[in-house]
Amino acid sequence: QVQLVESGGGLVQAGGSLRLSCAASGSIYSINGMGWYRQAPGKQRELVATITSGGSTNYAEFVKGRFTISSDNAKNTVYLQMNSLKPEDTAVYYCNVIAILRTQGPSYRYWGQGTQVTVSS
Repeated sequence: QVQLVESGGGLVQAGGSLRLSCAASGSIYSINGMGWYRQAPGKQRELVATITSGGSTNYAEFVKGRFTISSDNAKNTVYLQMNSLKPEDTAVYYCNVIAILRTQGPSYRYWGQGTQVTVSS
């Protein structure tokens, strides 16, 4: 099995910054991609940013220029640097990992437990 441990959420004022981390552990053969999603109260979960094992990134329009996703493949860890935070960024942020557990095996999607980010105005 694969476990994801997230950290870095908290309360910050508008315009401030936070850095989220998510470390994957367990019986991982390789990771195809990692990412961050978020879910605000009363809303559906939405994609924030993703990064492939090769380093290609994808961002939601509403975070472009403010958030940066990065990863440390040796540590199976993904980061989300969030700058210029806005009250509308308030949500639970979930880490997502697509992992392969054995050579030539299928890929599986795993989710972290979520970390709360609250931005005050």
